[in-house]
This record gives sequence, structure tokens and C-alpha cells, in this order.
Amino acid sequence: MQTACQAVQHQKGRRQYNKLRNLLKDPRHDCTVFANEFHQHCYLPREKGESMEKWQTRNIYNAAAWYHNHCLGQMPVVMVTEDEDAVRQYGNETEGVFVISFKHYLDNFWPDLKAAHELFDSIVQARRERESESQENHGKEYPEHLPVEVLEAGIKSGRYLQGALNVNKHRAQLEAFVRLQGVGSKDTGKVVGIIQKNWRDYVVTFPSKEESQSQGRNAQKVLVTPWDYRIPKIRISTQQAEALQEYRVVVRIDSWEATSLYPNGHFVRVLGRIGDLEGEIAAILVENSICAAPFSEIQMSEMPVSSSKNPWKVSPQEAKKRLDLRDTHLIFSIDPKGCEDVDDALSVRTLPNGNLELGVHIADVTHFVAANSYTDVEARARATTYYLADRRYDMLPSVLSADLCSLLSGVDRYAVSVLWELEKESLETLRVQYTRTLIRSAYKLEYETAQGLLDGDTSVVGDILELKGLEEGARQEKLAELVWAISKLTDIARHVRAKRDRCGALELEGIEIRVQLDDKRNIHDLIPKQPLEVHETVAECMILANHWVAKRISEDFPLQALLRQHPPPRQEFFTELRECASAKGFSIDTRSNKALAESLDRANDPSDPIVNKLLRSMATHAMSNALYFSTGSCPEEQFHHYGLALEKYTHFTSPIRRYADIVVHRLLMAATLRGTTGDVKDNIISNKDLEELCRHINNRNRAAQRAQKQSTELFQCMYFRDRSAESDERCVADGVIYSIRTNGVLVFVPRYGIKGAAYMKNKEGLVISCQGAGSCQWKPGCLHRSQHKITSTTATGDSMTLSLFDHITVRILVQSSRCHAETIKLEIISNTPHHTADTEAAQRSLHGVKSELVKEVSQSAEEAQRAQDRARLEVMDEESREFCQTKGPSLYQLLEEIRELALLDVTEDIRT
Repeated sequence: MQTACQAVQHQKGRRQYNKLRNLLKDPRHDCTVFANEFHQHCYLPREKGESMEKWQTRNIYNAAAWYHNHCLGQMPVVMVTEDEDAVRQYGNETEGVFVISFKHYLDNFWPDLKAAHELFDSIVQARRERESESQENHGKEYPEHLPVEVLEAGIKSGRYLQGALNVNKHRAQLEAFVRLQGVGSKDTGKVVGIIQKNWRDYVVTFPSKEESQSQGRNAQKVLVTPWDYRIPKIRISTQQAEALQEYRVVVRIDSWEATSLYPNGHFVRVLGRIGDLEGEIAAILVENSICAAPFSEIQMSEMPVSSSKNPWKVSPQEAKKRLDLRDTHLIFSIDPKGCEDVDDALSVRTLPNGNLELGVHIADVTHFVAANSYTDVEARARATTYYLADRRYDMLPSVLSADLCSLLSGVDRYAVSVLWELEKESLETLRVQYTRTLIRSAYKLEYETAQGLLDGDTSVVGDILELKGLEEGARQEKLAELVWAISKLTDIARHVRAKRDRCGALELEGIEIRVQLDDKRNIHDLIPKQPLEVHETVAECMILANHWVAKRISEDFPLQALLRQHPPPRQEFFTELRECASAKGFSIDTRSNKALAESLDRANDPSDPIVNKLLRSMATHAMSNALYFSTGSCPEEQFHHYGLALEKYTHFTSPIRRYADIVVHRLLMAATLRGTTGDVKDNIISNKDLEELCRHINNRNRAAQRAQKQSTELFQCMYFRDRSAESDERCVADGVIYSIRTNGVLVFVPRYGIKGAAYMKNKEGLVISCQGAGSCQWKPGCLHRSQHKITSTTATGDSMTLSLFDHITVRILVQSSRCHAETIKLEIISNTPHHTADTEAAQRSLHGVKSELVKEVSQSAEEAQRAQDRARLEVMDEESREFCQTKGPSLYQLLEEIRELALLDVTEDIRT
């Protein structure tokens, strides 16, 4: 009701009002706002001397009574209020109109909702405690924040600066900074007020029995410890503290009074036991605000029917609107083992004129998900599929993600395809076509199988299900056709990659660990992802499609296209990378992406390939995050993608698992079908709405990345927690030092993809001492740290020095915690490398993802480019003699070269 919404704004403020309005606008809640103040029989004018609250209550009751009569008394109308005077005045006035408190509403209408009753009791108790505290405590622990109206006026005048608070998760009680909007300086100041609180649900742990006894006399007031180190303890009121001591619990913060050291909150629900897998996974989801609820009935009612008895079929009418590729193209997909949501497939063929045609075929999700439908609204809210170490939470219902939109082999599917005609020798693009298609994938390959075919390994043929049962002749013919297609795709990908390399594309490094489960879903092993050239082949084809689609939609919709930008990193973030590289004698040039890429290629130690892997990992950490944006909110010179070295880029190739791709599909179809179909404006989002949507998707993507990282760390801890660190050889591994700290070193363990600290000085002040190949011991002594190494010297004069990129032997332990996530702890047991068969195999696999063939293609292309430059300079030389002009391509380029020379950091050359 309109008056009820305005009452919330009047009594609770604009933020609560906006939250209510967003809930009402969400079509998943089936709510309608009745504009009662514009209705002749529902509006009552405010009487002289009547308070705003009394007038609003009278208006709401009058509208409720009118609506009950309008429905001919066929359904009761309930008006819920905590105003006791209103309950007494209107409670018995109209039969069928109930004016009751929320407590009575729960008791009379929902007596069986136990969780709702417990939540209500918790909120009421917290409110009472807060009111009694405010009356008792007059001394303030913190200075009061300024009122909102004062803050807004101060920001407008420039007296106050507005920004977002960021807390250091490692030093949460001591260190934080405010990221100011549009201000690059690092001035100091103090927080004088809060514009908007970012409160959410928090996972907490109740104190143990011993801790509870030490907390004080009032057993109903409990200080619970949040899972997130950055959040202070929260005071809640509950009578279940003892029963919940071994559980992870969700609480919400209600207030934080200036008179209290701790915020006040209330109990919401139980997640699970501490240490249990499902409880810990639930904690990760809540901490990242991830919704894992099943899809609703109304969303599922929009799904097409598809079952074993009644399988989904292609519509003849729809087939006529699409380009049919089922009989003309060999289409196949290459995905990880066990992949169900196959949203991309590839094809390559020779055209009658001898040229090649490359095809990237993407599931046509937008055919099944109409704009602003219930499914679309839910997908927009989720924004992405969340992949954890052992499971995933889909953005779309499984009937779409794992069936009708998944490009499985041997079945007809709708797709959106990008088709390039490539010159047969140079592989340059001659023509590109964007169209809706009808396809039938011939093969669903795994990466390992495709790589085996590329390498000529015939043993993998047995893994191709689609070839089983065929006669030998037919099987060999189809196999030869498939091998040719994979080889040709790889040639094209090498060429595309070489072009991007010349522009400065970066080959960065991430740590990806696959959790291997046994039949009972117990953790069997942790396996680092092995780089294959076919990974790069598929990735280059997807990057190519994303790039060309970005160019098309930004041309047709220059102010309303969704693109993805990757801004250049700040130079100070590369300091550690440059220092570490110098320890091995390498120089890293970070002035541009091309200079950085070439430096990283040169920074290769033939005797230890992990050095290059670690340097690339450091470069990755120095990068800023790639973000979605609306082209209308950003100048075109900022569209550039630094890492991929592309002027325009977007995401088009994964609409099953990314909502951004769904938006891009709608934009592409609106661009390509403009003028041939009805009004396409329904699929176009305004720049303002698109900007807000991009912020939401970026936020959800960060949550997805955090959740994936936290779940991997959870499984790493569970894997080692179940093993004896002293006797199990799997708890001992080779580690590589990649950073020196004041009290120890940071170590990377390649076998398990673990990064962590290994201390050389313990809390008692003893330092570590390793003699020969024996075990290490803690002895009195001191540490001396320099830029590239750290030395431990004992009181008896024994010393041990560890340098950057040294290989050492570490024991992997688990640091348990009742209140927080478990963490991996590394302990140095030898200052010599740990050699096993696994270590040697891991090192062999680290000789670079980029194949030598790709490098050869890059070098030959660069030589050809240099030859063209020399020819052009000869012509310009003649022009120079004739017209006395500069020998450079332009005066602008000459000035740019002078500017770059002026910016060179010559201090390193002086030092060396």
C-alpha cells in the first residue's frame, strides 16, 4: 500500500524505503503497490493537529476496509502494526479486517512456522536489550557520527570527502583505509560519518562453555565471533547459546550504539556443525551473499517440457528462421571432464573457393529466456553460475543449463554462431557473419582426448563415445576428418594468438586445483591443472568471437553496449615483481603490456621453470580486475583490454553461466536483425540501467571468485586434516620461496598449488636452524633480512641463509579454528629440495603453456612486420631527401618516442 511505503520512509529513512521498494518491484515476490492516496474512497485528508503517524495509520486502515468490501468480504484482510492504540481502536471495528500485532499474526495465521517464531523472538529480545542499554549507559565509547544532512552538505561544499572503507583482513583491528572517489592522494584523516552501511548476514560461532562462563552474569547476552576476521564480535540475546556452541550460525546486525564496544544483532538460523563439509560450504555461501535456493515453481513453469518419454524437439517454424548447419558443418565441443553445461562448440571447413571458414557456435539461451521473465529476473539476480571445488550452483534451471541449451553431441540445438571466412594462406579475416543457427554437434570431446588426437596419440580414440560401434572404415574416415579439424583449429589459434602477442597480449599465471573425489565423495587427491595446447586453442577461438561481437554491438549501440575493460595496472603494484626478478638477474619492463609480455618471456631459467611461473603469478596479482561497463558511461579510449591487448572486448561465449553474455546476445540479435523483425528496443537496456546492472554483475563475479577460492582452501585443509603430518609422506612437499618477510618467507608448493607463510622465528623468539640434510630445530638466535635473502643465526654461531626462488622441504599442517576458516600452515623441515616423482613431473609440465610452435609463428610474423617497416622507411627516406621531412612515420610518433625516453627509469642502470 502506498501509504504504508511512505510510512517506512518517514519512520525508518530512505535506505529502508528503497529496500522495501526493490522487494516490491521484484516480480519473484508477486507484489503490487496499491496507490490508495489517489483513490477517491481510500484517501482521507489529514486533520488539524493530527500527527503524521496517526494520519498514516488511519489511511491504511480505511484502505484495508474498502478493499475488504470491494472483494465482497470473500477474503480476510490483515493489517499488521505494532501500534497498540491502533489495535485497540480498529481491532473490532470491521468484521473480516484484522488489525493485530506481528506476534499475534504469527500465532494465529502461521503457528507451525517454528523458524519464523524463533527469529521474531530473537529480534524482540535484541530490541529490548538495546533500549535498556541506551537508558543505562550514558558514557560513550565512540564519538557520535554526524547526521546525514550535515554530511551531505559537507560533501557538497567540499569540506568532507566521500569514499568506501576497506579493512585489512590480516590486521583487521589495526589497519584500514578509505578509497576516495576521484582522489589519488594518500592523505590521513578520520571518519566523521557513514552515508550507507553495508550490513549483511554474518556467519558466527558461539563461545565455548569455558568462554561463556567468563563472559559475565547475563547468560542471555552472548558475544559471538564472526567467521570474517574483519568484523568485531556481535552481541546477541538468545536462550539457545549452550545448544548452539558446536554450530555455525547466521546473525544480523541491528545497531551499533556509540555507548557500546560491540554491535547488537539477532539470531537468524543454524547452518551446520563446525567442521562438517556441508556446514562449512553453507558458511562460504552466506559470507559471499550467494543464493543457493532451488528455482521456484513459477520459474520452472516457464521451462519447455523435456523428458525421456516426451523429448524436446525443434520447432519447424523456428527452424525456417535459422541457418541450418546440421548437414554442412562438422561441429564439436571440447570441454573439461564431466562438463554438463556445454555452451560453446567449434567448426572449421574448407570453402569451395579454397578459403577456410571458422565457426564459433554458442547456445542460444535467449530463445528460452525471454527478457523480464521470471527466469530472466532470477538469472539477473544470480548473475553467474557459482563453481565451488566439488559442486556448482547454476544461474539457470538444469533443464536449460544441462539439457536444452547444452550443445551435447547427436542432438539438435539452437545456437548463435559467428562465422569467419579466412584467407587460405595468410588466415586473415575476409568476411564475418553473425546469425542464429540450427546445429547438431558431432562430438563431445574432453581436453585430454583432443590433445591426444592433436599429438597423434591413437590410444585416446577409445575415449570418443561417438566413434564406438562404427565399422573400421567409417571409423577411420571420421577420425581423420576430426583430427584434420582439430589440427586446423590449432593452426588458426596460433595465428590469432601471434597477432595479439605482437600487440602486447599477456600470458599470465593462475593456480587452479582440481579436487578428486572417490565413489563415496571423500577427498582422494588434489591435482594441479595441467596446461595443454588445446586449452589455448579453444580459448583463442572464444576470445576471437568475443572481440568481434564487441566491435559489432558497440558500432550499432555506441551508448548502450555491454563491454569488458581491463585498465592498465598502477606501476607501484609491480615493485615486488621487479625486485624478485632482479634476484635472478632478470629485468622486468612494465611500461606497457607489450614490454611486460616480452620481459616475462625472457625471464626464463632453463634449470628451474617454476621461476617463470612464479613471476607470471606475481604479474597477475599486480593486475587490476577486468570489469563490465556500459559504453555510454566511459570514454572510448578507456575501452581497451590490457591483458588481452584488444581495443574492444566483451563476453558472448558463455550465456548458460554468465548473465552478461545473455545481455550481449540480445544486443547482437538487435544489431543483426534490425529492420528485419519487429521492434528491437525491448531488448536494449538504457545506459543508466546498464551501468547499474554492470555494477551488480561485477559484484557477483567477485563473490563467485572469493567463494571458489575459499572452497578450494577448505578442501585443501580437509585433505591434510585427515592425515598425520608426522608420518604421512603426502604432507611433506617441495616448496619454492617467492617472497622474503621480516620473520620468515612466503612459499609456493607446486604439487598442491598452495601458497603460505613459513616462519623462521617463533613466538618464543627462537630461530630455525637446519644443518646439512637433517631436520631443522628451534634455537636462540636472530634473523637478518636483506632484499633477496634472509639469514638465521643461532647463539652458537650456526647460520642458514634462504634466498628467493630457493627450493626447500616443507611439512604441510592445518591450523584449526573454532570460529574461523581453517588455514594451511607450512613448516620448514629442510633447507634442501624435496625430490619425488610427482615433483619432477610437475616441473616438466611447467615449461610454459605457450607452445614452441606459437612462438615460431609470433617470431615469423614479427620478422615479416619488420620487413614491411624497412620497406616503408626506404620510401620515406626518399621523401625525406626530396621534401626534407622527418624520417619517422609522423612528427607525433617522434615526439612520443622522445617522451618515452624521458620517462625511462635510469636509476637501475646507475646502480648496476
